Amino acid sequence: MTPNSDPTVQPVPASVVRQVDAADSTLANPQRAVISLGSNLGNRLETLQGAVDALEDTPGVRVKAVSPVYETQPWGVDPQSQPSYFNAVVLIKTTLPPASLLERGHAIEEAFQRERSEHWGPRTIDVDIVAYQDVVSGDPGLTLPHPRAHERAFVLVPWHDVDPEAEVPGVGRVGDLLRGVPREGVTVRTDVALVLPE
Repeated sequence: MTPNSDPTVQPVPASVVRQVDAADSTLANPQRAVISLGSNLGNRLETLQGAVDALEDTPGVRVKAVSPVYETQPWGVDPQSQPSYFNAVVLIKTTLPPASLLERGHAIEEAFQRERSEHWGPRTIDVDIVAYQDVVSGDPGLTLPHPRAHERAFVLVPWHDVDPEAEVPGVGRVGDLLRGVPREGVTVRTDVALVLPE
């Protein structure tokens, strides 16, 4: 990779932005996708906003909604073992196939210096594809929907905020799934907010 070749750290040319904007109305079949963001290292809000902005700056992606920010306890580990998370859900429309969207998510994580040294370890940013249209796939490279999304209040609660009628493909309605998931340790932060890119 050449220096500054990642569009996360280099402005996308205006001509590309115009092409993507045109694609919103001229492409026959943009797809809906749900992205979960989480951060528990550094400036959590700034990092989440940076990830939202980087998604919007991606050719073939348009951010359509961002959820409120939730502060949550770490998943799968002793809550005292690492800092709490800021979590949010982003709804996008995209002309990228799932594999390309996954690559973009990994590029955003890399740009924010995400390290993968420890399973469920602390991280500057986590970018997960929760759902892509109505796709159900057991591909080990990208399982859709996310195999644990229906168990995680930190995903379901903000997702329900931005899309109350949403469904986890092949599993059920988010509102119904929420009734079976404990919400302890998932607290809305009304004092902070993510900005929807213009």
